[in-house]
Amino acid sequence: MRKLIRIFILFGTYKVLAQQIHIYSTKDSLRIPFASLLIKNNQLSYGKTSTDQGIIDLQQFTDTTLYNLTIQCFGFKKYNCQLTGKEINSLKKIYLQPGNIDLDEVVITAQYEPTIAEQSVQKIKVIDKEKIRQMGAVNLRDVLSNQLNVRLQQDNVLGSAMTLQGISGENVKFLIDGVPMIGRLNGNIDLSQINMNNVERIEFIEGPLSVQYGTNALAGTINIITKKPSQKKFSVGSTSYYESIGTFNVTGDVGLSCRKHNLQLSGGRNYFDGWNTNDKPFYFPKERIADSLRFKQWKPKEQYFASAGYQYSFKKLTLCLKSAYFDEVIISRGYPRAPYAETSFDDYYYTKRLDNSLSLNGKLSDKWNLNFLSAYNYYSRIKKTLYKDLTTLDEILSANSSDQDTSSFTLLMSRASFVRSSPSTKLNFELGYDINYESAFGKRIDKQLQYMGDYAAFTTIEYKPFSRLVIKPGLRYAYNTVYKTPVIPSLNIKLGILENHILRASYARGFRAPSIKELYFFFVDINHNIIGNDNLLSENSNNYSLTYNYKRDIKKCRLKFDVGVFYNDIFNLITLAQGNSTEYSYVNIGRYKTLGTQIATALNFKRLALQVGFNHTGRYNGLSETTSSPEFTYSPEFLINLNYKMIKSKTTFSVYYKYNGKLPGYALINEELVQTAISDYNIMDATLSQLFWNERINVVIGCKNLFDAKSINSSIVGGGAHSSSLSSVPLSTGRNYFIKLALNF
Repeated sequence: MRKLIRIFILFGTYKVLAQQIHIYSTKDSLRIPFASLLIKNNQLSYGKTSTDQGIIDLQQFTDTTLYNLTIQCFGFKKYNCQLTGKEINSLKKIYLQPGNIDLDEVVITAQYEPTIAEQSVQKIKVIDKEKIRQMGAVNLRDVLSNQLNVRLQQDNVLGSAMTLQGISGENVKFLIDGVPMIGRLNGNIDLSQINMNNVERIEFIEGPLSVQYGTNALAGTINIITKKPSQKKFSVGSTSYYESIGTFNVTGDVGLSCRKHNLQLSGGRNYFDGWNTNDKPFYFPKERIADSLRFKQWKPKEQYFASAGYQYSFKKLTLCLKSAYFDEVIISRGYPRAPYAETSFDDYYYTKRLDNSLSLNGKLSDKWNLNFLSAYNYYSRIKKTLYKDLTTLDEILSANSSDQDTSSFTLLMSRASFVRSSPSTKLNFELGYDINYESAFGKRIDKQLQYMGDYAAFTTIEYKPFSRLVIKPGLRYAYNTVYKTPVIPSLNIKLGILENHILRASYARGFRAPSIKELYFFFVDINHNIIGNDNLLSENSNNYSLTYNYKRDIKKCRLKFDVGVFYNDIFNLITLAQGNSTEYSYVNIGRYKTLGTQIATALNFKRLALQVGFNHTGRYNGLSETTSSPEFTYSPEFLINLNYKMIKSKTTFSVYYKYNGKLPGYALINEELVQTAISDYNIMDATLSQLFWNERINVVIGCKNLFDAKSINSSIVGGGAHSSSLSSVPLSTGRNYFIKLALNF
């Protein structure tokens, strides 16, 4: 009889019509799967669990009775409130706040569907927006300066470049929401052109992902995930940033949401007025027109950028349209020319990027997922040299044709995969295609216009013989219209040992396709004779890696420990070589290897987060084959990150320290073996972050480069007739101070 009464009460308090509540995280607006909901009063106790899409289905309440509503999920603070039945019926979205123990991040790069990082077969590092914010990072260079196994190089015209696992940035794949970036200068993407204003997180994978992403994904892949369109009806924000070296940045964004439609708009301006080593902090220079101070070691530059994103959700699929625009000008003012200091040569470098993408992702059924992406990217770089009269300020183009250059590149790509993925089955797989059609235009390109098409099919399989073991082989085959493509295999294995121990092992083949420049470059004048080679083969590599991860949660403490080793063997290396007395061309010659060990540990205890890491990388010395020098030269890296949160005051204090060890090497100069070295250096940043007004206002102040490292010494030590020499290369703009104000409503 009591059961019958409860049934009548149940059906009397809510209708049979279905209602959906969507559960999101306040940290990144991502849906929260498997959250537990409980609606309870003296007469009713009703519980549901959110789906893997973060959706809770329940019938509509219509009464005015008061209920306790509770939602819980591991890693999030408990959500608890009292509502009437009608108020519960009006709920559409609920946001949960992360708890003291950090959640394992959800990753999407090379995954069948969004996956917790710990459960992915590949080892994936995640740099979230909270760390980006606390670092006061403006661009990708600022973020990567605090990553193990990454070394940065700086050219004050070409921009910032990197090496990963001891391999140059030519072999690192840069993606923005899965779309490859184009516009490499000397093979490298300028990291300072990748702004962090609209970035949600960065997914960082070391080792080849060539099966999924093709060329350049040889040393690793960096996938920059931008913010999703807002789930709130209306949101607006702005950020102002000032740095004592003469940096003035401002950004803004607006978000709109209406039912299944979401729109996000953002844009901004970055300005840097140049810097010399003798400039004092907070020095506001006047414009120098005619004296020697017009020359800057770090060149002035100005950037404008804007983006728009539209998202539409229907059934279990999400359609997303994105467009981004970037415009940069760098000014390199020359010294006044002798004898009267009344003229100069000034160089201007103009860069434009236009990126458009369309994606469709989600579930076709309970077992089938679709991941579709199509994009069109445009990149251009123009160099102009102007002869300037410093008395009249008149300017004319330099008469030397080699002083002027225009290059433009386009990429039309489409990638899609159909994924069979079900947790209850032992065998899941992915079938996909990847089409890339590139073009290059410029006076220094043979015939001024060249095209290259790459058409690939790939497949991966996830086999789980038992719950703790995952075996994931993969294969990629491609046809290229210019060069012969290799068949690319990979094998990843993940083994769970006991409860908190994970072992990952992988073998992967990687490759770097010759660029259009290397294939068709043509630059011949009185001073240059460089010709491309359309018979080039792709660079190929074999990568072996082994990692061990341990994680344990003890009350409010989380401990992580990682150790890994890697080995890269690269052959068919593409190098610019001298063919005869005057001509240079690109050839496949030489071999390169790297190996290394990495150890990292992280501790999260209540308000404290501590990360310590060590890396030791060996780089192959090609001269060891013909001389008595060692086969590998080694360099260390050491990292400490510290974050302390004061919960009541909403204050966070952060310290980011990294030591980059001495980088030794060998060279032949005048047929004499000499030892080279790039000196070690220390980088440390300290920041203080404060939230106000229910976290709508965020103020970050800090000091970057506390040890005031400005340049790195590069030395050559010779014996016999060859004397020692010392030079330096730029590293940073020295110690500087910044303040950042962010408003979000």
